[in-house]
Amino acid sequence: MQNHHVVVGAGPTGSAVARLLAERGTAVTVVTRRGSGPEHPQISRQPADATDAARLRELTAGATAIYNCANPPYTRWPTAWPPIHRALMAVAENTGAVLVMMDNLYAFGAAASMPMREGDEMQATGRKGAVRAMMARELLAAHANGRLRATLARASDFYGPGVRDAAFGERVLPRVLAGKKVSLLGDLDVPHSTTYVPDVARTLVAIAEDERAWGLPWHVPNAPARTQRQLVEALANAAGTSVQVAAVPRAAITMLGMVVPLMRELRETWYQFELPWVSDSTLTEATFGLNATPVDEAAAATVDWWRQQSS
Repeated sequence: MQNHHVVVGAGPTGSAVARLLAERGTAVTVVTRRGSGPEHPQISRQPADATDAARLRELTAGATAIYNCANPPYTRWPTAWPPIHRALMAVAENTGAVLVMMDNLYAFGAAASMPMREGDEMQATGRKGAVRAMMARELLAAHANGRLRATLARASDFYGPGVRDAAFGERVLPRVLAGKKVSLLGDLDVPHSTTYVPDVARTLVAIAEDERAWGLPWHVPNAPARTQRQLVEALANAAGTSVQVAAVPRAAITMLGMVVPLMRELRETWYQFELPWVSDSTLTEATFGLNATPVDEAAAATVDWWRQQSS
């Protein structure tokens, strides 16, 4: 199949990539465990286990690019990510397709200098950050050794259409629409980069198709970092509401972590919300001509999507 792209995962990022490709006429196969994904004449949805390299080879035969947009459960990253990651690397090595990994900023760790840039040292010591650092190192080393062609893009906390299970997802937007108080982690008034999902999709497709990107990490373009409070204000302005914003005490997360696994995991990444957390995407913007969507425009589209869900 000519110019066939394969997207593994149909969460907000995988779905946005698939739609972007399909809308420009590219044939796309979306692979998920249950065969879910967006509907479009150019999209074929196929069920498969992302750790099953043999099945993935069947689905990626003749593919130009493979996008790793999988999203295993947050509480199981150290055990769930490695087999998915290595199966996809094996498939890319076998098929010759460019492997594009959706990554985040966890690998830089709590000691990261701000703003974070592509070439900064990956020094995470927590379980989740360490596994992301391992995946990035393995992927880029495999490219450098000539085993496969690969690249990756790092994003910060997602928001935008389709984003539910995230810091600025279902715990924030429904309350913003209703004009109710919003509670957030950490310090509400330090700069914190956030990433608009359509910008992620544009970046992933760009680095898949441009040889200059291969073998290197890239940062998804983000609008200038705002504080968490300012982002909620932008969302409330788009919704036409007024919202109070409060900080969740760290002690509350510690107590909840004793009985709620997800809360226990948040303790590892608390620093990302307590201290400045800012990504520099200058290199990506200059190399590929990409720009972040302005926050007010992104906030309006996010609010519109959430309103559609409740209508």
